[in-house]
Amino acid sequence: MKRPIPVESASTLIDEKIKELGDWRGKMLAKVREIIHEADPEIVEEWKWRGTPVWSHGGIVCTGETYKKVVKMTFAKGAALKDPLGLFNSSLDGNVRRAIDIHEGDKVNEAALKDLIRAAVALNLEGKSKPKPRRAD
Repeated sequence: MKRPIPVESASTLIDEKIKELGDWRGKMLAKVREIIHEADPEIVEEWKWRGTPVWSHGGIVCTGETYKKVVKMTFAKGAALKDPLGLFNSSLDGNVRRAIDIHEGDKVNEAALKDLIRAAVALNLEGKSKPKPRRAD
């Protein structure tokens, strides 16, 4: 089993990724990261799958992937979240995940995104607080 990357190292790797991008995607990833931390100051930064920033609290909340034409925030349990303002615009067919594709020049609805992040954290923590049913042997 692989050892997890320490939080401090993950944060440094995310910093480096932002600098390395050096264009609108880096600025947008930095902005998304800032919004995530404002929404939940207890969120933990991780670095998984050979270079993907991940934010977790009680489980994965979302990832921050960067592609040539898009910054993608994938919410691990997005299909279970209410999205009244329609932020989710990608991966809509799946049973579990949902994503937000942010293109160059897009404006991010910070208040709605913070609400979505808080709802994702609450969903993760809700699952952690329920006692597991005992098996009858």
